[in-house]
Amino acid sequence: MISPEQVQEIATAVKGRVLSETTIASLRAEYPGLHFTYCLDDDISNHEPVLECGTFNLYLVDGREHCLRFTSVHEYASGIVIAEVIDE
Repeated sequence: MISPEQVQEIATAVKGRVLSETTIASLRAEYPGLHFTYCLDDDISNHEPVLECGTFNLYLVDGREHCLRFTSVHEYASGIVIAEVIDE
């Protein structure tokens, strides 16, 4: 489970950083047991972010049943996708 408060904490931790493997590694160290990944927001279609932060969006990932899928239910979340928003 990832609480709404944790999502907000993670968003605050990411703000002002360049999204990179270093940022993701730092989050993994700070939040052991949670899975993190990042991509471009354009790579995600048909899903609404759980939190929009201007330069990035956060999506929750449900890893139950051995298949990863997006979820909006914090109770089922075991990971977060940080999706960078690039203005064109």
